[in-house]
Amino acid sequence: MIKPDMMTGRKKKSIALAGIILLVSNVMSAQELLNMDKAMEIAMANSPNMRQTELALVRSQERLNAQRARLKSQFGVTLNPFEYQKTNRFDQQTSEWFLNESASSAGTFTVSQRFLPTDGTITLRNQFSYDYSFTESALALDPVSRTFNNRLNLSVSQPIFTYNRTKMELQTMELEYESALLRYLLIRLSLERDVAQEFYSVYSGQMRLSIAEEELKNNMESYDIIRNKVEGGLLALEELYQAEVNLATSRSSVYNADLNLQNRKDQFKVLTGMPLEEEFLIITDVRADTVAVDQQMAISHALSNRMELRQREIDIENATFSLVQSRSVNEFTGSVTASLGVQSNEERLENLFDKPTSTPSVGLTLNIPIFDWGERKSEIKAAEASLKSAEIEYETEQIDIKVNIRSVVRSLKNLENQIGIQRMTVENAQLTYDINLERYRNGDLTSLDLGMYQNQLSEAKMSLTNAIIDYKVELLNLKIQSLFDFETQQPIIPEALNRTDALK
Repeated sequence: MIKPDMMTGRKKKSIALAGIILLVSNVMSAQELLNMDKAMEIAMANSPNMRQTELALVRSQERLNAQRARLKSQFGVTLNPFEYQKTNRFDQQTSEWFLNESASSAGTFTVSQRFLPTDGTITLRNQFSYDYSFTESALALDPVSRTFNNRLNLSVSQPIFTYNRTKMELQTMELEYESALLRYLLIRLSLERDVAQEFYSVYSGQMRLSIAEEELKNNMESYDIIRNKVEGGLLALEELYQAEVNLATSRSSVYNADLNLQNRKDQFKVLTGMPLEEEFLIITDVRADTVAVDQQMAISHALSNRMELRQREIDIENATFSLVQSRSVNEFTGSVTASLGVQSNEERLENLFDKPTSTPSVGLTLNIPIFDWGERKSEIKAAEASLKSAEIEYETEQIDIKVNIRSVVRSLKNLENQIGIQRMTVENAQLTYDINLERYRNGDLTSLDLGMYQNQLSEAKMSLTNAIIDYKVELLNLKIQSLFDFETQQPIIPEALNRTDALK
């Protein structure tokens, strides 16, 4: 027989353990509840990787805005308020030195406009100045000169026999911004997949802890049954010892499950940018609902909408630009300049515009390379190789998309079968456990055997949960691969791509 004080001590331990479980449940109920949408919202706002990518997008957007601003009319004023000089000069005609003192003040107003269709530049410039000069020379008719000057001219400069550099600069900036936007959206989709994996990992840990607590509860009930039977002389004391081992093992399982859960929560916090001190509880509806998937439709939609393909197209366009630039190395080029203006010089300011002088001008400049030792030819071959490489990468990306989607669809079908098998396994394990629990209560089964059936039921439940989670994650992977949500039968249209049009 068991001593009364031994039984009392074990009873106290059972009560204390039940109190700890109740306290843990109360603490969890006070935690922040997170579903998938809330977790993704937190990750989008706080993820370090996401924030850096967004800053890169802002940088590209502002560079594009600056490039477009440079295409608008540029206004500028240059001021030279005062300049004074006093020096000795030599007059070659009279072979004498004389002292010259001069001072001036000037200002220039300029309006410049780049003309995108032809890469020309139109400039309106007005320069107003005042010049003072004093000459100590015996031959000087008027040693003091005071003059107001004004020069107004409209000029046009137009490159010829070459490509439009202004237009290419703008297109390059637009492609850079679009590429940054695509990277932002791709990392956002990748973050959604990572958050989902960590989200379900934490949920799996919660389920394992819940199952371990349920197993502990069953072992506590089993321990009470054995203790009562041992006290009544219906079972040997060895059965109680085995029940104590089972109970201790269940307590250890609860501790290990909670430890594993806390580690997974820390990983989730790091990924989403949550404070490590913040506590939360995952809530989600994990059901074994399968979705019909059309493989050909998924591949077709992916080839039409995948952002990686657009990135490869951008690489091809940039390689084409590089080829154009390579062909311009040591090329035959020219420039035409034309100007029409008026000029006035008067001693009195009020008479400055009475008799202006017309000052038209026109000029043609040609750059004719003779021999460059093969530089241009080599640059062109290098650019052509880069272009061909970009085209091969585009074709390879298409093949990778097809292969990945085919693999995901096969995996989904396999996971559907696994869910069905695991569901049957759980039902059978539950029935087996219930039958053997009744046998155990009737004294026809040992606690060691009942613990085996309990473990089988716990593992079957976790296997079913993990199979459903794997299916959910793989279905999300298919959504990312095809940019089509087969659960809602809706395409995933990255609305942020419309921001490109908003900048134009």
